[in-house]
Amino acid sequence: MSADSLSSEHIAQFLQENPSFFQDHAEVFANLRVPHPNETRAISLGERQILTLRARAKDLEWKLSGLVHNASGNERITNTLMDWCCRMLAEDDATQLPGHVVRSLGDLFDLSTIALRLWDLSGLQDTEFNQDVTDSIRSYARELTTPYCGPYTDQEAATWLGMPPASLAMIALRPHGSGEPIGLLVLGSDDVERFTPDMGTAFLDTINRLASASLLRLQGPAKPDDYA
Repeated sequence: MSADSLSSEHIAQFLQENPSFFQDHAEVFANLRVPHPNETRAISLGERQILTLRARAKDLEWKLSGLVHNASGNERITNTLMDWCCRMLAEDDATQLPGHVVRSLGDLFDLSTIALRLWDLSGLQDTEFNQDVTDSIRSYARELTTPYCGPYTDQEAATWLGMPPASLAMIALRPHGSGEPIGLLVLGSDDVERFTPDMGTAFLDTINRLASASLLRLQGPAKPDDYA
């Protein structure tokens, strides 16, 4: 191989295939000078390796800090959901649950506007929670198999919030084991970054399961025909 055809890739491959090179030629390792990554002066190969290790250690510290921060945030959200669930379990009057769901979510998650609409619940009295439910909204909820998170784009259900939000999340309340939703929960925020299309929906799914299970108390007693 001529000097003209010798590339940096060839040298790197040679050193990888011959790990004893610097041991056999210790004087080369000791006298080798390489550019400093952040300055104009040259440094020894050993110093350069130490700088690389320090940079990697710093990067790992940042990643670890991010993991700790996320774990702490997830723990806070989990505790918040637990408190919300406990409040619903402690409610004796099932007819108070829809209003309780809205108020508690607003308090616990610091949301500016929340709207809830329910249908096909015989125990629900004529209130705001079963008004303004159109066939198109019910159809939308039926097709909403996962929570929607993102900007406001003239969604019909968002009109329940009164003022158009900057971002919103919509959750079809679907009891466990049922393909048919019993309602739609809309969470609105003035922050455009609060609900984004790329965010995870695990906690919103948990809200769906908890709220749906609680609101099923409004379904009324089962009829004999239901068991036929």
